[in-house]
Amino acid sequence: MEPSKPFKRTFSDPKKKFGDSSFKRTDAGREKKEDANKLIFGIRPVIEAIRSGKEVEKIFFQQGSGSSLMAELTEEIKKYKIPFQFVPAEKLNHLMKSKNHQGVIAQLSPVTYRDIEDILPTIFEKGETPLVIILDRITDVRNFGAISRSAECAGVHALIIPSKGSAQINSDAIKTSAGALYQIPVCRSENLKHTCDVLKKSGLQIVACTEKTENTIYDTDLSLPTAIILGSEEDGISDEYLKMCDAKAKIPLYGKIESLNVSVSTGVMLYEVIRQRNFSK
Repeated sequence: MEPSKPFKRTFSDPKKKFGDSSFKRTDAGREKKEDANKLIFGIRPVIEAIRSGKEVEKIFFQQGSGSSLMAELTEEIKKYKIPFQFVPAEKLNHLMKSKNHQGVIAQLSPVTYRDIEDILPTIFEKGETPLVIILDRITDVRNFGAISRSAECAGVHALIIPSKGSAQINSDAIKTSAGALYQIPVCRSENLKHTCDVLKKSGLQIVACTEKTENTIYDTDLSLPTAIILGSEEDGISDEYLKMCDAKAKIPLYGKIESLNVSVSTGVMLYEVIRQRNFSK
């Protein structure tokens, strides 16, 4: 009997990771790298950046600011579902030093966000078994980068993060990921609960990596189409998402420390998926 082949996606062209135009990295790819952490300031420049197709990571508004142009910008933010935050004027002044920011600063994203509903059909069409990671309130950029690196190495098809309460994808995250964030699709969700419903209706099981269970990752069938959800290091996965899970699995620990770092947990869980799908007898 031939030995099992390693779980690895193969592509004729590494720049066409998923084989169709929806995943093709355009000439803007180099531009995206240069845009990491780039700030745009001023109401009209931010509006035009959004309309021109620039991927915006987040917009900072000065508290108490308002004008007809600001209302126009707000409409664009709603239209494109861009995360935003109201901050004191001092923060904007610190970001832009002496420049006139007009109460608005936009941080460009170094990656182009994807839609998981566009990704799933392509995975099934290629005959692959979906493997997706959902991150619930992972706010540390280095943890996020490390998770992304492990996910890309393990052949994960997509990362899903919430629009709010998630680590920003900035130069630190990119560096910690060793560039993996340029390779793996990242999907930004306004409503993780709805996204979990979409995944379940598409045939994926939702598996929580949590200590709140007696079942281990070795007792859980991960050979099925799977979305693994991991929670914040402070309080784990939110109860509302735990209730939606089809299975809960923990990593057995034998020392005195009660938990692993979330990026380490991700790696352990992913390589159990690989073992079950490719090396189990």
